[in-house]
Amino acid sequence: MKLITIAQLVIAVLLTVSILLQNRGSGLSGAFGGDFGGYYTKRGMEKFLFYFSALLAIIFVGLAVATVVIANR
Repeated sequence: MKLITIAQLVIAVLLTVSILLQNRGSGLSGAFGGDFGGYYTKRGMEKFLFYFSALLAIIFVGLAVATVVIANR
């Protein structure tokens, strides 16, 4: 149980960092409605961060479900 909690904490920190790194490129114009608004393709590091964040989110949810299942035994 303790190992799952530590793993969940590490995944949460990594997920937070990866999400913050994705938003770094948007700048303040996106926060105030001055965003480009067009469609563009994710490439390179942006694409990697997107998929890495999705993977971390899936792992995080899996660990949370595992924690609940183990706690209800």
